[in-house]
Amino acid sequence: MSRLTDHLIVISFDCLSTLDFPMLQELPNFKDLLQRGSYCNQVQTIYPSVTYPCHATIVTGNYPKRHGIVNNTLLQPGRLSPDWYWHRKHVKGTTLYDEAKKAGMKTAALLWPVTARANIDYNMPEIFANRSWHHQVPVSLSNGSVRYQLDMNRRFGHLRNGLDQPELDDFVLESTVHTIKTKTPGLLLVHFVDLDSQRHYHGFSSKEAKAAVKRHDVRLGHIIQALKESGIYENTTVVVLGDHSALDESKAIKLNVLFKQNGLIDVDKSGKLKSWKAYCKSCDGSAYIYLNDPSDHHTKEVVEKLLKNLVVDQTSGIEKVISQQEAAAMGADENCAFMVEARRGFYIKEQIDGELIDSITDRDVRAKRYTLASHGYSPEKENYTTVIMAAGKGIRTNVVVPSMHLVDEGPTFARLLGLDLGSTDGSVIEDFLIDG
Repeated sequence: MSRLTDHLIVISFDCLSTLDFPMLQELPNFKDLLQRGSYCNQVQTIYPSVTYPCHATIVTGNYPKRHGIVNNTLLQPGRLSPDWYWHRKHVKGTTLYDEAKKAGMKTAALLWPVTARANIDYNMPEIFANRSWHHQVPVSLSNGSVRYQLDMNRRFGHLRNGLDQPELDDFVLESTVHTIKTKTPGLLLVHFVDLDSQRHYHGFSSKEAKAAVKRHDVRLGHIIQALKESGIYENTTVVVLGDHSALDESKAIKLNVLFKQNGLIDVDKSGKLKSWKAYCKSCDGSAYIYLNDPSDHHTKEVVEKLLKNLVVDQTSGIEKVISQQEAAAMGADENCAFMVEARRGFYIKEQIDGELIDSITDRDVRAKRYTLASHGYSPEKENYTTVIMAAGKGIRTNVVVPSMHLVDEGPTFARLLGLDLGSTDGSVIEDFLIDG
């Protein structure tokens, strides 16, 4: 298969939404990219529409049930901070970066989700210390490229303030610029989280979110400049994309409280989970409901009745109950018993204590116990699409693709690099490509 570009730079601005598009058209670096290339501002995301499944979909071209990253975090009932799907080993099948490496290309990934211990030449994986005895630096080093990460931390570590934004993205930007100039990778994947963080803690249309979009424009400009200074700009394709949108919310539903009240979850004297028959696993705007024993039909009937009663009560925050078969048909985890979709204004938490529904206060948000905007909702929600824009070698100019799906991105990127992801759920968007 012929290769259409020498270098592919994929920039993920987490939580970049179709609703941001009018602003992007006015900002200098986004505007320049749009004028030089092509775009789709109606990209349907996956279900559940959370970051790790989305980014696994982007590099595989498959839905979560097929690539195996069905949520951000693992099913670990009762844990206040479950582990995330950090590691490459969780992804079933091949990925864009695997195929690029096999083809002899230099690969780099900076904070790209689900790349811990992946076979990537310059890898700074997104992973954080999740045990009291863990420390961030050795956790990062042991899961990525040791010398590369030490070098980036030595050069730019002073920009970081833990995981706080915008400082973390500023560190990632400088590391990206340096990587482009000194490594000139054939494939570079970079993930920026500033906008997503601002939306979570300040709201979708907050001044903080708008400021983050402007910072992203500046970051994009620095990356373009680095490509020019490194002499590879003319032979490079730059792709900017979002993974999902977000919706404002002010109430949190805790279905595990309901399950506990109905004898489906048992706790000890200190309130910690002791055993469970049914468990609500949050995906923020939606949730999986798992049964400890999937063959326990009685428990399944009890759970279904409880959930359907909530749908009838419009104050409960549950909009819809989705069967196992329907969830699988949407590409979600076929091992769940049910999925539930939250109404607008609500999202779903895993806590077992307190009331069924919490109204979120400013104090909760400041303490980062709750958020003001979430994703994870059904792609069928109104005004919930994301965007992709591409320019450079191999990309047509002034093509507007009216609509596409997140699963189409991986096959399209593979085609640009002359690679094959095999049989995928998505298809190559030929309209973007010069030989299409």
